[in-house]
Amino acid sequence: MMSTQSRWWAGAVLALALGLLAAPATAGPSALAAASVSPVSIQWQVNVAYEKLTLTVSGPGGLILRREFAAGAPAAFDVVDNGKPLPDGAYTYELVAAPRLDRATRRALAAARQSGDDSAIAKMQADGTLPRTPMVQSGTFRIIDGAIVQDDAREPRSGGNGAAPAKAAPKPVTAADQVIPDDLIVQGSACVGLDCVNNESFGFDTIRLKENNTRIKFDDTSTSTGFPANDWQLTANDSASGGSSKFSIEDITGSKVPFTVTAGAATNSIFVDSTGRVGLRTSTPVLDLHIATSNTPAMRLEQNNSGGFTAQTWDIAGNEANFFVRDVTGGSRLPFRIRPGAPTSSIDINASGNVGIGTASPSNKLHVSSSDAAFDAGKVLIQNSSGTTTAREGMEINNNGQALFILKDTSQTPRWAIGTLTTNWVVDNQAHTGTEMTLDQNGNATFLGTVTPGSSRTIKEDFISIEPREVLSKVAALPITTWSYKQDPGVRHIGPMAEDFFSAFAVGADAKGISVTDSAGVTLAAIQGLNQVVQEKDKEITDLKSRVEALEKLVQSLAREKAAAEPQH
Repeated sequence: MMSTQSRWWAGAVLALALGLLAAPATAGPSALAAASVSPVSIQWQVNVAYEKLTLTVSGPGGLILRREFAAGAPAAFDVVDNGKPLPDGAYTYELVAAPRLDRATRRALAAARQSGDDSAIAKMQADGTLPRTPMVQSGTFRIIDGAIVQDDAREPRSGGNGAAPAKAAPKPVTAADQVIPDDLIVQGSACVGLDCVNNESFGFDTIRLKENNTRIKFDDTSTSTGFPANDWQLTANDSASGGSSKFSIEDITGSKVPFTVTAGAATNSIFVDSTGRVGLRTSTPVLDLHIATSNTPAMRLEQNNSGGFTAQTWDIAGNEANFFVRDVTGGSRLPFRIRPGAPTSSIDINASGNVGIGTASPSNKLHVSSSDAAFDAGKVLIQNSSGTTTAREGMEINNNGQALFILKDTSQTPRWAIGTLTTNWVVDNQAHTGTEMTLDQNGNATFLGTVTPGSSRTIKEDFISIEPREVLSKVAALPITTWSYKQDPGVRHIGPMAEDFFSAFAVGADAKGISVTDSAGVTLAAIQGLNQVVQEKDKEITDLKSRVEALEKLVQSLAREKAAAEPQH
């Protein structure tokens, strides 16, 4: 039996604890939507204007359900998903409403985001254009035997031994409150709650709360200016039927629940070691944050649309196949991946912003380095695998001045520069004086040396003999004029038209141009033909000279004979 003094101290402790529990928990902020619950469904009727609703429900075994609803349509949840009943257990939901914004507000919001002007966003929130706080509502419910448990039932405060007092039971005698104007020391354990009994077995418990609704409230009565006065509460389990089995820290003054642990959370769900390192599902964190799980530890970054910005979700995760960033909103694409075994400094960004690929000390904005002896080591490939055949730009260099591409054989002295010079495109050996090749904007090419097209017999085939005299006759008939290119009207040229050349000789790729090889070939063939004509003419001249000489000799002979026959005087 307890002594009178012991009973007095125990009564004082009980009175103190009951005083802490007397004030009911403050309800959350004004509800975003009113819920209508039936055994097979829940519907939320939103009481604000919105563009879209997103409902996310998490359930037993990691179950996640996500639904979107257009403006004006109530959000709904059913106990059957895709024809299959959902499992019994505790569920948590989150309802997010995207605010309805006009076009001007969307443009202003996008501009503020682009420029990083947070003050503009704050101004839109202040004038009511944007919601001041995200339009989000969350809660819990339970499915038992395939039906949703209604939350309108409230469990009465229990009587002794955990049983609700019977209706016919006499009204219990209530002891007077006890006020202790001094420190209270209890050299034993204390039980607070309507289910505490005489000879309570405490085990190792020092303070025990025992009834069907357990709360500890911290009611700060500060009133002086500058002193904190927020009220807080430790809450174990919801009090409504179908509510959640959980432990929460509630901001009573702010009507918020910043911390919750639901029943069934794994051992070491959150573990902080003596150095401040945080482990998620591990009691031995080795870094500041250590996430351990059996399949793809990951972190989700989700921007919902409750604040007016476009919803976007990213995942950062890793497993035995790769470390990756997933664009969930964009169709779960993986824009960034690193494979296990990738060498050190596969991608390395130094303090000046230079990016190294294969080097920890990039010397330029992009520095690709390799020490591999393979022929294609360090090769950079730009590939488009589209099945559509079309022109595509693969690389572009923009510069306020010459844009150059440098080629250097480190075993040799000269560097070759390929790039622009004023309006021209040039190829220049920087160790030599002069530019080796210039191609101007009108298509005129100038070479510092000679131009030598390939002409070896080893690279040719399908040889067909020609008749030089025939080529000569076609050259003789070929119209030759002087002219100017339209893009360069100040410069005169002489030559045939490509159409006439192609019609006469049927060589070259088409009738739009004359290759230097074909023009040279036609010229040489025409010279051969002309040579044949000259040789024939030479032969005719030789024959004529022989005949003339013979005639001259004959005339001379006749003249001598005539002179000899005439009488001498």
